[in-house]
Amino acid sequence: MSAPPVFDIGFQNRLRDLLVWRRDVRHFRREVLPEGMIEHLIELACLSPSVGLSEPWRFVIVEDPERRERVRANFTAANAEALAAAAPDRQALYARLKLAGLDAAPAHLAVFADSATGQGHGLGRRTMPQMLEYSVVTAVHTLWLAARAEGVGMGWVSILDPEEMAAILEVPPVWSFIGYFCIGYPSTEDCVPELERCGWECRAPRESFVLRR
Repeated sequence: MSAPPVFDIGFQNRLRDLLVWRRDVRHFRREVLPEGMIEHLIELACLSPSVGLSEPWRFVIVEDPERRERVRANFTAANAEALAAAAPDRQALYARLKLAGLDAAPAHLAVFADSATGQGHGLGRRTMPQMLEYSVVTAVHTLWLAARAEGVGMGWVSILDPEEMAAILEVPPVWSFIGYFCIGYPSTEDCVPELERCGWECRAPRESFVLRR
């Protein structure tokens, strides 16, 4: 058995930098990613933990222009509904927000959870079947960090109808939609979230999330 690596203070500081500078990117350059980059990032994402070693993540690389256009139409319709449902004092600000990079991002990736996977033999899921979806989200986060480490930006498009997305991409009915991601080189970079810069929301202090019992 080989000795585990030592993650010294220098690495720890760089890891914190990676977490701080990971951003939900909406503004992309149209520059095409290097050949094999998406596959490389998916390979790293698959190193994520999963309940019962079930590896329920399923990735769909969306390249077909017609499907991409249907995704764009899905977003446009869902975003219009969200705008109409926004609080009156927030509608003007909401309308100014850029919430997707669908037009400029060179790569599109949809991620699903396979609820029918036999891998893992059901371990850890009897009382919490949603652990499959949670496992896929860990893979998404791993992919996000790996992309940022490569200088690649990633944006999560959540304003979509999941059933329509499954139909557009023609995936098995037992796959549940987790998210749609725009991937490419960011046109701008900032360590402050765009929604915070735009005045939509700001980070809460750590203490507000913690209870002690």
